[in-house]
Amino acid sequence: MTRTGIDWTMRVTTTGVGAAILAVAAVLPWPAVAAERGEPTYTRDIAPILQRSCQKCHRPSSMAPMSLMTYDEVRPWARSIKQRTGLGSPVGVMPPWFIDKSVGIQDFKDDTSLSPEEIELIARWVDNGAPRGNPADLPPARVFTGANEWDIGEPDLIVTTPAITMAAAAPDWWGALEPVPLGLGEDRYVSAMQVKEFSDAAGGVGGKFIFHHALMTMIDENGDTFGDYGWPNTTTGRFGWTFDPEVGRYVRGGSSLLYHSVHMHANGEDTTAYLKVAFKFHPAGYRPTKQLGSLGFGTPDVDLRPMEANQAFEFYMTLDEHTRMTTFGPHMHAPGVRFCIEAIYGGRSETLNCAGYDHNWIRAYLYDDHAAPLLPRGTILRGTGYFDNTPANPNVVDPRNWTGFGHRSIDNMLLHIGPAITLTEEEFLAEVAARRESLGLAAGETVIGCPLCGVSRFPDKRPAQDQDQQ
Repeated sequence: MTRTGIDWTMRVTTTGVGAAILAVAAVLPWPAVAAERGEPTYTRDIAPILQRSCQKCHRPSSMAPMSLMTYDEVRPWARSIKQRTGLGSPVGVMPPWFIDKSVGIQDFKDDTSLSPEEIELIARWVDNGAPRGNPADLPPARVFTGANEWDIGEPDLIVTTPAITMAAAAPDWWGALEPVPLGLGEDRYVSAMQVKEFSDAAGGVGGKFIFHHALMTMIDENGDTFGDYGWPNTTTGRFGWTFDPEVGRYVRGGSSLLYHSVHMHANGEDTTAYLKVAFKFHPAGYRPTKQLGSLGFGTPDVDLRPMEANQAFEFYMTLDEHTRMTTFGPHMHAPGVRFCIEAIYGGRSETLNCAGYDHNWIRAYLYDDHAAPLLPRGTILRGTGYFDNTPANPNVVDPRNWTGFGHRSIDNMLLHIGPAITLTEEEFLAEVAARRESLGLAAGETVIGCPLCGVSRFPDKRPAQDQDQQ
């Protein structure tokens, strides 16, 4: 009889390494034998991977359907873990990190993706019987914030929204929530914020969210909005935002928080839920040193034919200002499967990033500071979205239908949503020079996302009519 690679009928006369294995097998259970042979174990090899890439969601009262905090919790799901981490394609893969590693920029903050070696290690561990291993190898348990604690640290202000009730089986609902006064007596700038959903769903919030997304803004005493660009979109799975310290978000004294566009969905049980919004502020007297911008652009021209895969649509934007792109933010709907952004400047065209897309997980990818694209004024951004409207895409309810642009998940969107920082000529030159020096680039040498890193000076790319007016 053979069990996972060891012939248990080997004769006792086997010598050398084989004899040593047999001697161990005579006194140790199978998982211990695997550990003795140097094969992967939970305590030494798998637990660190789960702590880094899985447990933020897979823990009690979080969003995932099961906890993976201990070996006893992990072991029943071992084969599922192998299957989901090895899917390759974005739909259903775990962890839900969809950046294409074969093209574009690869340096992001909070990258939870697994390397090919880690995926193979998990598969070997499962195929070898998912052994526990030596308890002494187990790393210290990772400590997470509780329901009333915050990843951004101790907030300066917490605001609670009105509650909404959704029946167990009900159509999706769109609308607005009543404004909530912030109670600020003076103007302030927000340095970080976080939103959590609280509900009466069984077992707490985990896996029972009813807020699909919620778009917020600030309004003054007269009910008028203020600020140049919108606040982050609240979606399931976000753990907080720390804004660039040079461009804190402005809040006017006496203002109120308004969720002006809210999408709710049923979760299978009657549920009442509300949001808590936590803010941290810069010190009183803080003033931003750079200007907040946005790379929110897209197209409503999505004409998706039924029963057809690999349908591609493009959209464009020309930058009017020098820009540091801080976030790659693909947004599609259920038929979406892939999203790419390309930068075109001075005859040079390069793909900044491509990512797979799974509408069950709306991801925004924050660039590492040393890799955030530095794009000169006049750069053309070209986005391309790829859709699969066939039965092969499990996210599509009925692929026999034509669909176009719309707010429902069975409609379609093709947008890039992400903040940016606009730079003056002097600021842009300084950041390009600093990037070139930090990367040790020689004259003429450049990197993806910084088309002018190879030169010390560059021509003014403003439109001719703008130059004529000066």
